[in-house]
Amino acid sequence: MEMTLTTPGLLFPAISLLLLAYTNRFVVLTNVIRQLSQLDDERSLDLARRQIDSLRVRLKIIQAMQACGVLSFLTCTLAMFALFVHWEGVGKILFGLSLVLLGSSLLFSLFEVQASTKAINMEIERFDCRRNSRKPKIATPDV
Repeated sequence: MEMTLTTPGLLFPAISLLLLAYTNRFVVLTNVIRQLSQLDDERSLDLARRQIDSLRVRLKIIQAMQACGVLSFLTCTLAMFALFVHWEGVGKILFGLSLVLLGSSLLFSLFEVQASTKAINMEIERFDCRRNSRKPKIATPDV
């Protein structure tokens, strides 16, 4: 199979959009951490303590997915260079590596979404507890 410069070039927009989405997730997470660090009442501090482990894990996952995305972009660029100088074998290997790194980045993204879902479920549980504690008790007649 012959590979041209346009084949790896097709990944450039996809990888760029992924990196932008990953950066947005990182920014949102850092804003959450900054908000939690400003809490000072005891109930809020308890919530922050419960979420801190989740936030650390999520930051590491985001770091891994960004690293794989950047490496995918870099190897895709190197594949294009190799094809440009007519090193087709090297270009194909680099392009294959770029696809593997992109797949790894997407898997890390999936793991981060799962961790994020667990974190938001903690918030929902807290909301449910507050809501349930405020419900008026309705007396049921004895039969």
